[in-house]
Amino acid sequence: MVSWNVFRRNAVVEDGRSPEEKALVRRLDIFLLTFGCISQVIKYLDQQNINNAYVSGMMEDLHLYGNELNLFTTYFNVAYCIMLIPSQIILTYVRPSFWLPGLEIVWGVLTGLVAMTRSAKQIYILRVFLGLCESSAWPGMITLFMYWYTPTELAKRMGFYHSCQAVGQMMSGALQAAISDTLDGHGGLAGWRWLFVINAIITVVWGFAGFFMIPDLPNRPNPRSFWFTKAHAELSMERLARTGRAEPKKMSWAGVRRTFSGWTVYFISVLYIATVLGTYGYVYFSLFLKALKNPNGSARWSVTQVNAIPIGGSAINVVFVWIWALLSDILKTRWTLIVLQCIIGIIPCIIMSVWTAHPTTVNLSAAYVSYFISFICLGTAPLIFAWLADLIPQDPEVRTLIVGVAVAGYYAISAWSQVLVWPASQAPYYKYGWQSALALLVLVVIMTCLLRFIDVRYLLPKRTAFQAVLDAEAVGGKDSVSAGAKDDLAQGKDATQKVTTVDSV
Repeated sequence: MVSWNVFRRNAVVEDGRSPEEKALVRRLDIFLLTFGCISQVIKYLDQQNINNAYVSGMMEDLHLYGNELNLFTTYFNVAYCIMLIPSQIILTYVRPSFWLPGLEIVWGVLTGLVAMTRSAKQIYILRVFLGLCESSAWPGMITLFMYWYTPTELAKRMGFYHSCQAVGQMMSGALQAAISDTLDGHGGLAGWRWLFVINAIITVVWGFAGFFMIPDLPNRPNPRSFWFTKAHAELSMERLARTGRAEPKKMSWAGVRRTFSGWTVYFISVLYIATVLGTYGYVYFSLFLKALKNPNGSARWSVTQVNAIPIGGSAINVVFVWIWALLSDILKTRWTLIVLQCIIGIIPCIIMSVWTAHPTTVNLSAAYVSYFISFICLGTAPLIFAWLADLIPQDPEVRTLIVGVAVAGYYAISAWSQVLVWPASQAPYYKYGWQSALALLVLVVIMTCLLRFIDVRYLLPKRTAFQAVLDAEAVGGKDSVSAGAKDDLAQGKDATQKVTTVDSV
């Protein structure tokens, strides 16, 4: 472990961070966080554009009159799920600055190829390869944030990063609306095809920037990151130790066994999956708008309006993801805000369940309001993974795999459940969608309260013991900690007796 000499020499300011540490965090925000956020915007542009293209002419041009839109998502999700856990493991062996940007460049090229398709089968094939490549992005960046940011910094950054999904949705809708008005038919290409071409160019260009902007890991920094020095690496390692976090390491079979033999991976995965699926109704806002008809049978909203109206919901999403994340770090709580979001999410589930059953007696404005409310409670994912970093800071291998398993589990279930629960052919009246979402959100509330109890009762003592190991090592050197103490604590064993106390050094 790197010594604490630099940290002791630095003058500490009022908030407990030295000027050097503040400068390091600023650099991480400017380069690592910026790359991740813009990459996430681009990724969601590439994912969301299939929905925008569908309601902007793709359906008619390719004769997609069944559940092809759902199957586009299914093929993508299956491939995404298959590659997600291997990608998390590869990330511990291959430099993140090679792996993440390299895959982004590949999926950018694949996105451009969608503009050349002439049938649903061709899109199915491309969606499979897109899923394989894009599976690395979100969990990979979330894992990197866990290594670089401290507990009081983490939720804000994860929340800001997560909110870029909504920014991508806003830009996709706005971009498609602009393309429909300006480029439709230009060069012999329909407007929806131009959307994929433009997305592809943006993706490939930004992917190359990642080779220099991603700093890799604190104990194995990127030599191409011109903005990151050896002193920054040493200070980053000290930050890990000071906050009770173990340094990154390559995935081992022992780490894999430890992950799947414990309860945490299954609990967090179910909690995350239930949270995402429970708030999934907002995804079909544009399809809801497209399905609405005037009394004479004409479309209530134009193509431009169908793409533009959900931008307001995405704006709400961005603002509230930031609010939830900021409150989490300021109030130093994760679980209470997760519960609060679920309670808010239950409201549109109830309203839409009633509207679906009685569309002629419940005013349509209630449905509009419900969709916009559903955008408020989409900030749970960053809180769950920030909480995960707090729960087991001593075991980076398990954390890395849990992120992969949780997200893979969601895509595995979403691949088939959305066809059954939210079929495009039922829009805007889904028989089971809103009721199932309601049940899932109630489950999340129960599980969150249970995890809070388990954390205070069983996990907190293990974190305290691991911090004691790191403190003893920092004060007295490596000899003050008996062999195997940190490894035992990382594996959840009682190693407190193996630590030589500071008083005895």
